[in-house]
Amino acid sequence: MCQVAVYLDDEKIMDSVMLVEPTSEGVRLTKLFEEPRLVPASIRQIDLMKNRLILETMTREEKK
Repeated sequence: MCQVAVYLDDEKIMDSVMLVEPTSEGVRLTKLFEEPRLVPASIRQIDLMKNRLILETMTREEKK
């Protein structure tokens, strides 16, 4: 089973994320047995070798 660690602006915010869904409001992150979390960010990088997802905070213009 593949799980990913999520970083927002280079700070780890979640471990063991199973599902990543980009939305117009940001990125929805889902872990097993927990409610999804919506992070107002965009995907900067996905590193499959290190099982890492790097997000960056959305600017006000991107949120509109």
